Amino acid sequence: MPQYLVSTYIPDDFDPSLVTEETVQAIHALNKEMIAAGVRKFACGLSPKAVTLRSQSNGEVVVTDGPYLETKEFVGGLLILETENLDEVVAWMRKGAKAFQSVVEVREIFFNPAPEGG
Repeated sequence: MPQYLVSTYIPDDFDPSLVTEETVQAIHALNKEMIAAGVRKFACGLSPKAVTLRSQSNGEVVVTDGPYLETKEFVGGLLILETENLDEVVAWMRKGAKAFQSVVEVREIFFNPAPEGG
């Protein structure tokens, strides 16, 4: 079955102290539902702080603070879901966008070479 990376985005000015108990409970309920359905393989939140490493043509690697791209939002969490198809993961993440109260991006994970039997 295909696996999908689900990224949740939160704004640069996100204030975690404003997250309501209702939102926390909605996220926990969705996680429990996805686990029970057998689609959630992994989930976690991410720190807004990042270190970026960029390979240079001269063989050096430049290390900088912060995300690589200048944006007004950052990846706040991620999930790995395994579903029959993209339509199924999108159906789950319709619930996710509401529960997380954020933008959600879905991308299929490609394995190269593909694992046996998958």
